[in-house]
Amino acid sequence: MSIELLIEHYGLLAIFLGAAFEGETAAFLGGVISHHGVLSYWSASIAATAGSFAGDQMWFFAGRYAAQWGFVRRLMERPSLARVTRLLENYPTGFILAFRFLIGLRTISPIVIGTTRIPTGKFVVLNAVAALVWGQLFTALGYLFGHGIQQTMGHLPLQHHLLIAIGAAAVVAVAALAFRKMKPRAGPP
Repeated sequence: MSIELLIEHYGLLAIFLGAAFEGETAAFLGGVISHHGVLSYWSASIAATAGSFAGDQMWFFAGRYAAQWGFVRRLMERPSLARVTRLLENYPTGFILAFRFLIGLRTISPIVIGTTRIPTGKFVVLNAVAALVWGQLFTALGYLFGHGIQQTMGHLPLQHHLLIAIGAAAVVAVAALAFRKMKPRAGPP
């Protein structure tokens, strides 16, 4: 079975699940694949949006209704929790709209939000709006990246587009982590 056939059959499910559990890379690759014509742009972006929304709702409900479970308690003990909680307390609406764009805070944020008194309905609406923006943005970036590859290197097979996109996403992720590690920490004066 060719990679194109696999993507035609399972690509939307893979984008949905990838966006729910990993995030940007799945939506980005959905855009690259849609540029290649194997999936439509709109189906890829809707799968990314729906996956992001569903994953964050799942984590929100884990915080809301499963706070006593071991994996939720372990996540709540992470040092990044203090930063998330501080941002959430100061800017609840803005934080809900923005957390999926903040590197390293995507998974823990909806859990923390779920442990607060923020109404479920408010989170659902804000999460839907943010997921829609996020899904369109990262799928569009992948689509444009696929277009840039095609303009630069001609018409490559889909496998090459995917390898280049995965490599670019890995480089960006490593650079973001390195930047985060190198950033000086503010300590007591």
